[in-house]
Amino acid sequence: MVKLDPIIAVKDVLSSSRWYEELFGLKSKHGGSNFAVLQDESGETVICLHEWGSHNHPSMTDPTILPGNGLILYFKTTDFESIRGKAEEMEVQIIQDTHLNTNSNRLEFSIKDLDGYYISITEYHNYQG
Repeated sequence: MVKLDPIIAVKDVLSSSRWYEELFGLKSKHGGSNFAVLQDESGETVICLHEWGSHNHPSMTDPTILPGNGLILYFKTTDFESIRGKAEEMEVQIIQDTHLNTNSNRLEFSIKDLDGYYISITEYHNYQG
């Protein structure tokens, strides 16, 4: 088995953790001021947040580099409408409004998080080949 636990560098782990928890209904299972592990209701890790410069990770030392260049955080969810409503309630800036993605044939919308990471949120689906 192989599983990806994405770790992104953020300016303020506590603020970013609260933001992701509120938007996606995640829970922090390992929290602190320099690292957080956010999990869904089943205990599955969804995303980890790491403070810039902590622990000397080579790709997380320079916060002046544009965060997420070449990266899309693509969240597939069975709770699409609720998350879309929560984004509006939180007054999250919508970068691309809800539309039909003709590749997946699912609804999606896109936002940026507190650090400028580009996030697309889509109705849950499995890739078809």
